[in-house]
Amino acid sequence: MQHALPLIPTSVVGSHGKPGWWFSAVKAHERGESGPGDLEEMFDDAVLAAIRDMETAGIDVITDGEVRRTDGYVDTYYAILKGIAPLPVKRRAGPWGYDQQQRYEAVARIETPPGGFGLAHDFEFLAKHTTRATKATCAGPLTFGSRIHPGTVYKGVVDVAERFAEVINQELKALVAAGAGWIQIDEPARGNVSGEEMARLFNLATDGVRAKLGFHICFGNRFGRSRFNRTYEPYFPGLLEARADQFVLEFAGRELSELELWKKYGDGRELGAGVIDVKGFYPETPDDVARRIRRVLEVCPAEKLTVNPDCGFGWSPRYMCNQKLASLAAGTALVRAQLTGTR
Repeated sequence: MQHALPLIPTSVVGSHGKPGWWFSAVKAHERGESGPGDLEEMFDDAVLAAIRDMETAGIDVITDGEVRRTDGYVDTYYAILKGIAPLPVKRRAGPWGYDQQQRYEAVARIETPPGGFGLAHDFEFLAKHTTRATKATCAGPLTFGSRIHPGTVYKGVVDVAERFAEVINQELKALVAAGAGWIQIDEPARGNVSGEEMARLFNLATDGVRAKLGFHICFGNRFGRSRFNRTYEPYFPGLLEARADQFVLEFAGRELSELELWKKYGDGRELGAGVIDVKGFYPETPDDVARRIRRVLEVCPAEKLTVNPDCGFGWSPRYMCNQKLASLAAGTALVRAQLTGTR
């Protein structure tokens, strides 16, 4: 279903702030106090809450909030993958850090269970319960492969990522068959992979996928903390080899640094510009958002611009998420009115 979008549509990167009862229900299930049917019912309710929140805020292009992913962005899927085994966690005591994440080793060919990750099912539920434009999201090959040691099964981390590109490609084609017209791939700016290699893996994962393709390049956001050096410069111009219709980049949390890269390399493509800082608790006002958008418009024409938060809100309190989304929509409306001469 095609949706007519306004000038400078607002969107989200993917995840939404979860209700307090979501955490209670997940913990209860982990303790064996509820069954899979109870958990699925809760997930449905959480998706409906996320949809309502985004619609109420005034967001033009929404997701399902990724609320079915109980343990971060890819950990939920690691739990159902075949061919990987957990490795010992080296540090458990003290403040949380990325070195406390569970890592794995490939012990056989990596396979998904029948039905894959179920992204098509998730999208169908979203599309059934909203009249807004929608976007489906999926982690990219590097995101999935970054915590899996190749072991003796694969030659290296790139081979692991290539295997995930095959897995993801099937998921994306299932999404298209389910009606998804806009799909976003999320990849890390990990520093030890070039822009050309990121683009090559993106192209492998999206080969033959007939949808609008977004490419979000993330600096890391678990518990609201970055993992990678927050600069895009090393990845350009190699990233432009990706067959992406839109690049989704983080600007707000970096005080709009590196906007000049888009002026230099934008290449006529669409930009999904991050104008909301998901890592900070400062409650942006509509005027704050409007000022940021006007800065972005200096390097990207309005017709090629979508505005969104820097990253997902999966590690943010729901109230903060909703406040920031409302400001995103209201600030964008201010800029639209200025550009079109309407109120």
